[in-house]
Amino acid sequence: MIVKSLEDIIGTEDETSGENWTSRRFLLKQDNCGFSMNDTIIKAGTDNYFWYKNHIEAVYCIEGEGEIEEVENGKVHPLKPGTMYILDKNDKHHLRAKTEMRMVCVFNPPLVGTETHNEEGYYPLLTE
Repeated sequence: MIVKSLEDIIGTEDETSGENWTSRRFLLKQDNCGFSMNDTIIKAGTDNYFWYKNHIEAVYCIEGEGEIEEVENGKVHPLKPGTMYILDKNDKHHLRAKTEMRMVCVFNPPLVGTETHNEEGYYPLLTE
């Protein structure tokens, strides 16, 4: 059994940040669950381009409001608490936060914990 609280993660190596986001990584590849899970904050007023070409990501919004735009077709979906989306086709997208957003993010394959977005907006596929 694995039990963790947010307080266990904040301020440790399992909390990582970019210019517009902070990710608290609850489960990683080393936990051997077949997926990883993050508690992620997206800063208010930001427009973030992401493309997880190596991962499938499911996201559940628990706080804040924003929108996600599909790059391929320009379709925009509003996001608010209780909304889930999944990037099941490695979709290129813009994530825009009107207010600070808090998201629970699940990745498959699991993250190892040291990933950061590269210049193309995706995480490289790391093995350790």
